[in-house]
Amino acid sequence: MSAVVSPSEAPAARSMSEVWVITIGHALTHWYPATFYVLLPLIGNEMGLSYGQIGMILTAQYLAGAISNLPGGMFVDSVGRKGLLMATSLFWIGVPYLIMGFSNAYWVMVTCSALIGIGNNLWHPTAIPWLGQRYPERKGLVMAWHGMGGNVGDALAPIAAGALVTYLTFSWRHVMIVNILPGVVMAIMILWYLGKTTAAPKKDPVAPQLSAKEVLKALPSLFRNRTLVFLSTSSAFRSMTQNGIMTFLPLYLAKEMGYSPWLVGLSMFSLQAAGFIAAPIAGHMSDKVGRRNVIMSSMIMTGAVLAFMVFAGRSPMFVGFIALLGFFLFAIRPVLQAWLLDATPKNLGGSAIGAMFGIQALGSAVGPLICGAIADSYGLLSTFWFLAVTIILANLLVFVMPTTPQEAATQKA
Repeated sequence: MSAVVSPSEAPAARSMSEVWVITIGHALTHWYPATFYVLLPLIGNEMGLSYGQIGMILTAQYLAGAISNLPGGMFVDSVGRKGLLMATSLFWIGVPYLIMGFSNAYWVMVTCSALIGIGNNLWHPTAIPWLGQRYPERKGLVMAWHGMGGNVGDALAPIAAGALVTYLTFSWRHVMIVNILPGVVMAIMILWYLGKTTAAPKKDPVAPQLSAKEVLKALPSLFRNRTLVFLSTSSAFRSMTQNGIMTFLPLYLAKEMGYSPWLVGLSMFSLQAAGFIAAPIAGHMSDKVGRRNVIMSSMIMTGAVLAFMVFAGRSPMFVGFIALLGFFLFAIRPVLQAWLLDATPKNLGGSAIGAMFGIQALGSAVGPLICGAIADSYGLLSTFWFLAVTIILANLLVFVMPTTPQEAATQKA
C-alpha cells in the first residue's frame, strides 16, 4: 500500500516558512485545551463536579473526534483548499471554549467539548500529510517541528492561564473569553498566507488527488494495511496515557499537593517544555536510525517514569519526574505520524491520519473516564499506575509491528 517516491521524483528543497506558519497554527490548536486542563479544577469546584464528571467532559471531546476523524480525513483528501481547511479548524476549536465561558450548565460543557472534537479533526488530516508531501526527505524532522508547535502551545498556555488567575485575579470564565483572540488572528493569517500556496495545488503524477468517490473506494485497501492498524492501536494506548496525564495531573497537583493555579501551570509547562525539546531530536533520529527504535525506547522510559512518580507520591521528587515524563512521552508523537505516512499512499494521507486520530481518539475518550472512576474509588495517585500499564501495551504493539519498505531500506543502508 505504501507509495515510495524515488529521489528523481522528490520535490526540490524548499523554504521552511510554510512549516513555521503551520507550526504556529498547531500551537494554538493545543493552546485552548491546555488552558482548559489548568482551569478544570476551578470549573469542577464551582460546578460541584465529581472526578468522573470532569473526565466525561474530556471523553465527549475525544469520542466526537473518534467518530468524525475518518470522515474528516476523507473530506480533506478530496478537497484542495488546505489553507481554508486549517483556518476553519482553528476557528472551530476556539469558539466552543468561548461559549463555555458564558455557561453555567454541565450539559453545555459536554456539548461544546464534543464540538471541539469535531473541529479538531480537520487540522491534523490536513496539515500532517501536506507537510509530509512537501518535505518527503525530512518527514520525521518536519513532523517533529509541527509536533513541537503543539508542545509549545501546551507548555505556554498553562503558565498564561495560571498567571491570569493567580496574579491578575481573572476568573476561569474571563480566561476562556479572552482566549479566543489569538486563535482568530492566527486563523486569518493562515487563510492569507497558506491560501496562496494551497488554493490551486499542482497535479502530482505519482499521487494524483482523488475524488470523494475514489477516496471511498480506496478505504477497504487502506484498512487492510497492517501497519496502519497496529500503529493506530498503539497510538490509541499512548493517547490514553497522555490525556489521562493531562487531565488528572493538574487535579493531583491542585487537590493532593495544594498547588495554586500558577504552580499547576508551571508544572504543566515543565511537562511540555521537555516535550518540545525532545520532539526535533526524536524526529531527526527517526529519519536516521528508524522510527521503531526511537518509539520503543521512548515508550519504555515513559512507563518507567510513571512508576517512579507513583512511588514518589507527594514528595518533591514527584514534581521533578514531571519534566522527565514529558521528554519521553511527547517525543514519539511526530515519529508515529511520520511512520504512518511512510506506510500509506500519498494521496490517502488525510484518510490515513484521520483513521489514526480517530482510533487514538477512542483511547483519549476512554482514558479520562476510566481514570475518573479509578480516582473516585481508589484516589488520584492510583490513576498513574493505570497509565503506566497503558503505555506498556502501546509498546508491545510497536514491538510486533510489520516492517515497512522504508525500514528495510534503512536497515540495509
